Amino acid sequence: MNFPFTAIVGQEELKTALIINVIDPGIGGLLVMGEKGTAKSTAVRALAELLPELQVVRECRFNCEPDGVLCSVCLERKRESALLPTGKKMRVVELPLGITEDRLIGTLDIEHAIKHGEKRFEAGLLADANRNFLYVDEVNLLEDHIIDLLLDSAAMGVNTVEREGISFSHPARFILVGTMNPEEGDLRPQLLDRFGLCVQVRGLHEKGERIEILKRKAAFDDNPASFAGRWQKEQDDLARRIVAARKRLSDVTLDDNALETIVAITTALRLDGHRPDIVIMKAARALAAYRELPAVGGAEIRDAAQIALTHRQKRLPFEEPGSERIKLQKVLEEVAA
Repeated sequence: MNFPFTAIVGQEELKTALIINVIDPGIGGLLVMGEKGTAKSTAVRALAELLPELQVVRECRFNCEPDGVLCSVCLERKRESALLPTGKKMRVVELPLGITEDRLIGTLDIEHAIKHGEKRFEAGLLADANRNFLYVDEVNLLEDHIIDLLLDSAAMGVNTVEREGISFSHPARFILVGTMNPEEGDLRPQLLDRFGLCVQVRGLHEKGERIEILKRKAAFDDNPASFAGRWQKEQDDLARRIVAARKRLSDVTLDDNALETIVAITTALRLDGHRPDIVIMKAARALAAYRELPAVGGAEIRDAAQIALTHRQKRLPFEEPGSERIKLQKVLEEVAA
């Protein structure tokens, strides 16, 4: 049993960043950076209890969306008859550090194809991850070739396996969430940019909060079911709020003034490409939907920029570590006040 999400003390920025990725998976996932023992993994795993239900093709191994991109199996079935939808709860799929290429992307049984004239695909972890959260603990320690495969799948949204002229493909649109301790090594820039948002978490230093953490941890360890029951109402309320925000998202307006503010922030920081602008826009809309607001305001843009740009800023030679956050704060005060 996972520790209840709503029972986590503090770390509001981390919890909000996870929630808005559920509201709009197009934000692009989350990188959580911080020292050990700051509830990084606890928060990600606890999120599973709050995830909503998806519409998937009935009996599809790859969680295909009935009106979206289909796997090779569903394409064949669609030619013969209509695809029937069913509900399936989103989940958090964990990627172990020592995973092999075949276990990640899957394998084709060539011998079966030759003997019987039909494809047999052994699905990998990316099949489970499609339209779900893909969680990597200590993501900075992943092997380079696994990172390359993740980058390819994240960019294309499709996983294709080819062996001896035989191919099989299925959608692989996952919400990538990684946690890491910066003291144990850096993350490759190519993968760093693939995370829509980044949150830096630190241990809580206020005495009352630290005591509350101890009390809740002891209560959970003594009787997990009883502890979870005491937080069930908060869990249910938050789950309903997330579902309502997902439905409300398309109705949130984003006027020209909001767009100009977003662009003013990214140009002032001289950021590369247009992904930072897009991520701020999507995150700000999801925040507005979560806060039950009809339109994106300055507060949503500022809060979105805080978690969308920290890992995208470049530190100039001789600048102190952490200067990026100071620079971002200054720009936000000037542009998005």
